[in-house]
Amino acid sequence: MDFTIRKYITLLDALLKSGYNFITFRDYFSTDLDRFAILRHDVDDRKMNSLHFAEIQNRLGIRGTYYFRMVPQSYDPRIINRITALGHEIGYHYEDMDFAFKAISEKRKTKSKKHVEETELYDPAFELYKEHLALLRKLFPVKTICMHGSPRSGYDNKALWKKYNYKDLDIIGEPYIDMDFNKVLYLTDTGRRWDGQKVSIRDKVEIPSHFSHLSFRSFAMLL
Repeated sequence: MDFTIRKYITLLDALLKSGYNFITFRDYFSTDLDRFAILRHDVDDRKMNSLHFAEIQNRLGIRGTYYFRMVPQSYDPRIINRITALGHEIGYHYEDMDFAFKAISEKRKTKSKKHVEETELYDPAFELYKEHLALLRKLFPVKTICMHGSPRSGYDNKALWKKYNYKDLDIIGEPYIDMDFNKVLYLTDTGRRWDGQKVSIRDKVEIPSHFSHLSFRSFAMLL
């Protein structure tokens, strides 16, 4: 019963009463706060639910970060503009390695990753990434990105950065790469469970042993 709107509001209220300052992921790179929380929302689908969360946070005076995919069930300028108007950060939930693979496999009439080397995907994936980032930046000055796990894909979308550097396009951070998880505890509700990173293919980070009893002052949470 943890994953209900009522429980969600109770959680946020408890964190506020405990003295946590809610910041966006973009704010993370300039904050001098010691006690803070970052709410990250990956808008995989059900974009209206994300808008509802954004409205709840706004009523509580909380700002979060919302990462949108470039698929119809996520990308919607009307929803993005409404979430932006509520004071939240918008970022790109990229999956361009997977997009590039699908495009190449269609041309080759194959669905097997054995016929498409990862290195073949870098260039077309980066072109798609630039195109999608530019499209999203027409709605919001995107400064942070976050990979989509694409659990059914044979490719890790972060692999694109083996050849390219996202900071060359004025991106300041990617949570899985640029957040110091020795100082910030990462919690995820992947799979509707709080230990979801144990079963997730790619939504996981190394949690230091000193966080074993949740004795933390700051954390990032994927909700």
